[in-house]
Formats: sequence, structure tokens, C-alpha cells
Amino acid sequence: MIQKIDKRLRSTQFRTRLAEAMRLRDSNQSALARVIGVDRSTVSQLLKGNSARLPNAQVVGECAAALGVSADWLLGLTDRPETAADMLANTLSLTEAPRALVDEQIFQWHKEAAGYKIRHVPAGLPDMLKTRAMLEWEYAPHLGRSTDQAIGASEDRMAWMRDARSDYEIALPLFEVESFARAEGYYRDLPDDVRRDQLDHLIAVTGQLYPSLRLYLFDARRLYSAPVTIFGPLLAVLYIGRNYMVFRDTERVQAMTLHFDGLVREAAISARALPDHLRALSDGPAP
Repeated sequence: MIQKIDKRLRSTQFRTRLAEAMRLRDSNQSALARVIGVDRSTVSQLLKGNSARLPNAQVVGECAAALGVSADWLLGLTDRPETAADMLANTLSLTEAPRALVDEQIFQWHKEAAGYKIRHVPAGLPDMLKTRAMLEWEYAPHLGRSTDQAIGASEDRMAWMRDARSDYEIALPLFEVESFARAEGYYRDLPDDVRRDQLDHLIAVTGQLYPSLRLYLFDARRLYSAPVTIFGPLLAVLYIGRNYMVFRDTERVQAMTLHFDGLVREAAISARALPDHLRALSDGPAP
């Protein structure tokens, strides 16, 4: 509900905020008058007049644009001086997402959120839980000769992430793990020994690191999630392929957190039951 303010108080607030915006932008009456296309005396009247009347919308809009603030702020309709474009830029951004293991930007976000719970829906099996042989099979076509160097650097970063006092919750579609175990789809060309070693590694790691690392499997026939990582209350990162879409506003971070918590709550396989489920897949018939 918009609070009603006396006309004289609103006009006084307009003059105060206009003067403040000019001070912050190191502007003066002459400079502002040139930019908005009026006489200097008009700007002087805006700043020093005693009338309860506000300037027309054109003048208010020109002043706001020239000084990099919102017209609503000048008029006392909001306490946030940023323009809508500035607010959007501060809360939503696109960041390049290179085809890499743990790229530098992801690592920086993990460092920023050290100590907070990290919620993660990966695009496939989580890189931080893969064997070296699995990483080589998956990334060699993209990294070429630099594969060993990239994997070495990523192993160091993944070790740091495991020791960063952050709890990790990972939610993965059930079909992803089952397709992997059966060498289907994306994993059909994965060598059998690499696949079995990876399954054994998942069983060991998810058992050893529980409960600081919890991996849940949800049924994608009932639930859906795009790849997303939520870094505590700080930011949420949506993976869209060539880019990360980064949200830093509280409302959207909370919304994505609720979405993730719904995946965990409705999981077909709980984190505690996961090692037994993986053993059953490992003991199943060879593809």
C-alpha cells in the first residue's frame, strides 16, 4: 500500500533528494540545466522553491536520467535510488560458462559461500564425485592436451571445496544414475572398467562423507529441475549452457531454495539409502 504524503512534504523531499543526487554525481545547477535542456534559473527554482507543487513528469524524468537515479526515488515513492536497470543489473547477471571441470568463477562462488549449505542440481553426475579416469573420458575431447593439467587443478579445488566447512546437498534425477549404471545414452561409450570403478567410488564417497555430503535421487517423471546451484542465502546460479544466470536478490534465492528443498523432500532415493541403491545397480547384470 502506497503511503500518502502531504504535498508540501513531498515537494520538500523532492528538493532534498535532487540536491543529494547532484552532490553524489558532483554536478551543479548549470551542468544539470544543460543536460536536461532548461535554463539554470529553472533548476535553481527546483532546488530552492517553497511551492508545494512538483515539477512536471518530463522534468522529473530528465533529472532522474541525468543523475542516474529513479524518478520514483526523487518523488519519494521508493527509498531505493537505483534505476530499474541498475537494480536488475545488481541482482541478475549472465556469466560465461566454459566447458571445464571446476572453472574459476564457480570456484570463486564456492569460496564466497564457504560455511554455508550448498544445494546443487548438476547437469549430470557431479564432477566433484568423479574418478580421474571418468574425468579424462568426459573432458579430454574438449580440453585436448591440457586435460591432465586441468584435472590436476580441479582436484585441488575440489579438495578445497570438501574441506570448506560447507554442507553439500545434491539432487540428481534417478534416470541419470541408472543410465550410467547401464551404460545407456550419454554413457554408452564409457569403458566398462571406468564405469564400474566410478560406481564403486560413488558408493564409497557418499558413505564416507555422509552427512556433510548428501546425494538424493528424484523421479524426473514426477519432478523437474534445470541445473542450478544455490550458495547459501547469497546467490543462486542457473546453468543454461553457454552461460550461468546469476541471481543475488533474496526473493529469487529463496524461491530456488524452496524448489530444491522440494526435490529433496520428494526424493525417490534418500541420501541415507543411496549407497545401497548404488550397490544394487553395481551388482545388476552387465549391459
